[in-house]
Amino acid sequence: MQRFSSIVLVDARGWVLLQERDEHPVIDPEMWGFVGGHVDDGEEYLAAAYRELAEETGLHLDGGLECFGVFPVQHTHADDLDELSLYVMRADLTDDDIVLGEGRQIVFVDPATVTDLPLTVAARQVLPGFLASATYRRLAAGP
Repeated sequence: MQRFSSIVLVDARGWVLLQERDEHPVIDPEMWGFVGGHVDDGEEYLAAAYRELAEETGLHLDGGLECFGVFPVQHTHADDLDELSLYVMRADLTDDDIVLGEGRQIVFVDPATVTDLPLTVAARQVLPGFLASATYRRLAAGP
């Protein structure tokens, strides 16, 4: 089992930050999914979430991420279930605040168009539940 920390930021419009992966990843190349990645040995999920967010977007947050849940995910490259911890946060940011550190692009996406995108396995499994949740509604509503 591999462990992953993923992050969804929600902007002032209620749009969600997603990454368009390029052709290089072993897992779900050329698909749209979460910012995030592997949790290193001995690393906590939350610490990995902040590290991955900084590596992939250039955003160095000092707190604020909350755990939405931990989910089993069956990636096609592995024979066993992986574990994904999803962290979420309201962030009054725009696409211009993001520094692309990995993938083709990382942008805020209108939730109404999310299902039109070719989503990663994890995003297909977890994102619809997040968008239908009270947590998403609270974050989208703002402070």
